[in-house]
Amino acid sequence: MSEVRIEKDSMGELEVPANALYGAQTQRAINNFPVSGLVVPRAFISALGQVKAACALVNCDLGEMQQAQTDAIVAASNRVSGGEFDDQFPIDIFQTGSGTSTNMNANEVISHLASTVECPIHPNDHVNMGQSSNDVIPTAIHVSASLETAEQLIPALAYLKEAIDKRAAELANVIKTGRTHLMDAMPVSMAQELGGWSAQLGLGIERLQSAMPRISALVQGGTAVGTGINAHPEFAEKFALQMSELTGHAFTSNPNKFEGLSTQDAAVELSGQLKTVAVSLMKISNDLRWMNSGPLAGIGEIALPALQPGSSIMPGKVNPVIPESMAMVCAQVIGNDATITVAGQAGNFQLNVMLPVIAYNLLQSIEILGNAARMMADKAISGFTINQQNIDSALGKNPILVTALNPVIGYELGAKIAKTAYAEGRAVLEVAEQMTDLSRDELETLLSPEKLTQGGITK
Repeated sequence: MSEVRIEKDSMGELEVPANALYGAQTQRAINNFPVSGLVVPRAFISALGQVKAACALVNCDLGEMQQAQTDAIVAASNRVSGGEFDDQFPIDIFQTGSGTSTNMNANEVISHLASTVECPIHPNDHVNMGQSSNDVIPTAIHVSASLETAEQLIPALAYLKEAIDKRAAELANVIKTGRTHLMDAMPVSMAQELGGWSAQLGLGIERLQSAMPRISALVQGGTAVGTGINAHPEFAEKFALQMSELTGHAFTSNPNKFEGLSTQDAAVELSGQLKTVAVSLMKISNDLRWMNSGPLAGIGEIALPALQPGSSIMPGKVNPVIPESMAMVCAQVIGNDATITVAGQAGNFQLNVMLPVIAYNLLQSIEILGNAARMMADKAISGFTINQQNIDSALGKNPILVTALNPVIGYELGAKIAKTAYAEGRAVLEVAEQMTDLSRDELETLLSPEKLTQGGITK
């Protein structure tokens, strides 16, 4: 058995591992919640450290804390934020709904690191001064989600969009069969198809940006129930300014602390936008899988980069592993949103009591979407090649091209031409030349795939 030491809290004495930086309250939570092995994410611990540093600086500025105490807490908090002690945050996310255990975990670790004989630091009286778990944990959720979205996810989506735009420009002259209901339809250019993907991502970025003002509004200063009990009257506004200075991100103080404590509506909103981005990326992933299908019995318009053997039994098989990975990420994000939605309605009177699971799922969604977006850009979009022969063969025999003749020959004759072309495996142009009075030159003009991608009536 490893060595232990005895720690004490308001409930009595408790054995804690001798080398642990945390204390009795953290150990009680470890003992109470052996549920999943899932712990708060790195981004959340980073934000928690930043929150504690900012609180100490504000308390000092307001004359509530001595300079030596502040310096010690800030130094320790920065080390926590920087990732030195992530292994000292072992509490399961399925814990008390306020996240009190995780807040006390941070208070105890920072207190342990900051305390000296000359300057003792108490986890509650000093590290947690002017704070409650009820405002610290929601604040850390907002800080971490804001920073991760702004600094990681949005740049990753922009990177993927740029990769798609580059390929669209390169493939502007490639005309292919469009498809609706997975069935042949009128032609589109590859640039038009990829342009649709790019627009989805651009709108996704705009949606995320639209949620930023609310997820960047912080409830710190509301303390236990929103009244700000035990916090200086100027604490909340000064804290938001201090967090903005520490992080370089524009944070504001939530003007209604009762709303901020009792709800997680901003997190639910952001999660909804993440879900929309996931839906967009799922559509793009599935398009890539269909376009790559084959190589002989599928659509086979493109060939994605061959990255790994695709089968343990079928030699030579290569699968579209990157779009498949992205599709699973999207499924996870959609599931996370369902969890966050249920957790978001758990605002009972003055406090939401499902905060840790909101933090975990929200930050996971942001992280995996960002990682997967860069993966798709580098390992799928940038490297796929065009199977021009397959594209041209399918386009030339596409009976739906006859749609362009409707204004000239009418729908009924067009339908006869299309059915004949399909039944005989012939090009529409050849059949139309036999079944109409139009010359070949007229038909070539009317049925030009390039012109058909431009819309309107071809003449």
